[in-house]
Amino acid sequence: MSILLFAQIYLIEGRTDEQKKLLIEKVSAAMAEALGAPLENTRVWIQDVPKGQWGIGGKTAKDLGR
Repeated sequence: MSILLFAQIYLIEGRTDEQKKLLIEKVSAAMAEALGAPLENTRVWIQDVPKGQWGIGGKTAKDLGR
């Protein structure tokens, strides 16, 4: 039986495709290494969240200038 590994990552919008590609590579490698599963069995989902929908201390990231 194959083990499938899933990671779901939420980010405030604004990262480049290259940054997200690197994140996917590194998270996949870390999961495979830590859990002893083949790299091909890893799945990473990145969800970009608009700054107006990300709350920090009762305010939106947009209002905080993030």
